[in-house]
Amino acid sequence: SDRGARRGAGRGRAGGAAMDALSRAGPRPRRAAAAASPLPWGRFAAWIDCVCVVTFDLELGQAMELVYPHDFRLTEKEKTSICYLSFPDSYSGGLGDTQFSFRLRQAGGSRDSPFQDDGRYNREAPLTLQREAAHYFGYVYFRQVKDSSMRRGYFQKSLVLVSRLPYVNLFQCLLQLIAPEYFDKLEPCLEAVCNEIDQWPPPVPGQTLNLPVMGVVIQVPGQGVLTAFSPFLIQNLLPAPLVLPSVHELDLFRCFQPVLIHIQMLWELMLLGEPMVVMAPSPTVSSEMVLALTSLSPPSRPNIIVGVTNPFFIKTLQHWPHILRVGELRMSGDLPKQVKVKKLAKLKTLDTKPGIYTSYKTFLHKDKTLIKRLLKGIQRKRPSEVQSALLRRHLLELTQSFIIPLEHYMASLMPLQRAITPWKNPPQIRPFCQEDFMKSLEHAGPQLTCVLKGDWLGLYRRFFKSPNFDGWFRQRHREMTQKLEALHLEAICGADIVAWMKDKSEVEIVDLVLKLREKLVRARCQHLPVKEETLQRVSLYIDTIIGSLPEDLQAVLHHP
Repeated sequence: SDRGARRGAGRGRAGGAAMDALSRAGPRPRRAAAAASPLPWGRFAAWIDCVCVVTFDLELGQAMELVYPHDFRLTEKEKTSICYLSFPDSYSGGLGDTQFSFRLRQAGGSRDSPFQDDGRYNREAPLTLQREAAHYFGYVYFRQVKDSSMRRGYFQKSLVLVSRLPYVNLFQCLLQLIAPEYFDKLEPCLEAVCNEIDQWPPPVPGQTLNLPVMGVVIQVPGQGVLTAFSPFLIQNLLPAPLVLPSVHELDLFRCFQPVLIHIQMLWELMLLGEPMVVMAPSPTVSSEMVLALTSLSPPSRPNIIVGVTNPFFIKTLQHWPHILRVGELRMSGDLPKQVKVKKLAKLKTLDTKPGIYTSYKTFLHKDKTLIKRLLKGIQRKRPSEVQSALLRRHLLELTQSFIIPLEHYMASLMPLQRAITPWKNPPQIRPFCQEDFMKSLEHAGPQLTCVLKGDWLGLYRRFFKSPNFDGWFRQRHREMTQKLEALHLEAICGADIVAWMKDKSEVEIVDLVLKLREKLVRARCQHLPVKEETLQRVSLYIDTIIGSLPEDLQAVLHHP
């Protein structure tokens, strides 16, 4: 088996039967996110889809021993994948406990969930914290110890939390609390923990989180991450809470220790959506490196990153353009030995030495100032969290320096607000012209915010050919189109509807009613950035127009 880690308002009161038709056409209303779920395990499912226990069967190999809640349905393909991905292979096996994570694609299409997701969480959460729609994350606690009572002489079992949320720190912390207890007390313990989680309020981006489990309160301070307060917890947080600095951010400095001098190259590869294999001696190191690399890749998700531990995959995946081979991560008082960039031709199957095997040449120069600051931090024994914060800030500023010129140019393609009139379709967003953008860099390029030298123009040209540009452009274009729709609705609200109707035929008026209804449905379904009062006013406009028509047409439009 092996590790595969892939990356990645309330409805206002409306007038008459016109709104009834709109309600029928729009999405079904959901209960408020913080309310008690009407379905069993609804609150549990806001955090975790299911818990799996995987064991080793002498005849079957890895086998699914338990899925909890019992009525949660995984497809056979998903069960097989979870079984294989939840056990370290023999090359990385050792006695004791191991924690790691993986990501797998859902098989079998969409399915019902006790958690009634109204989409609000993903609309408010940053990309790095959004709930996955088509993938599961698996968070694993694996134990392997000698046990003479077992036919194989070993106790081998994995406890796996399966979730759509990328909260690696929170779930690994949760596993550290519950897995040892589970291995000792088995299913009754697991059932009790799941019932506790089923009392948690669902995650809401932007505030602090306090969650009770097994007599402990897990706390994530407010960092624009989540909120989940219960009144009794606020009154008396005893015993002292177990504080997590973040639900998802890794210790980047520790993860990138052996490749710090190549951080520029890795950032470029992730920015460009380049596929990469990470080869590591253990699933812990492999999965952490994959997650660390994916954190480098705003503004969109990387193409594909695969983390492996079995040297066999070096041969299988040797045609890949970029392979990162790392050893065990060990914190020391000095900068660890840095891996070298090597040609892919030097890749050997079993005795491959640590290195970045690639023919890629960076567009930007290395940031020697960053390396000096990190070295000084090591010499002064600066805490790893501080070093990570410094590294994360540098990478964020680098990404912003690259993306801001693109954002500015994209904004210039938006039609002027005065060009948006109520009785015409909104004007089109002008097309993205790469050459015009490149010309704009002379006076509004990354050099304004970044001291790094190099071939920025070459990097942009390469970015335009990458899957990440396509993903970024589609998202921004969709947001701008929605903004145009919102501005058009506001223009309609500011218009004199009665004056417009004076010289219009019944056909034109009915056509307007149908178009306004369609716009209202779209505004609700797509959660356009429109004020509720604007939507209510459009609804009143529709009722006013219908009321001016002959009774036979009114009947048809009230009951389409």
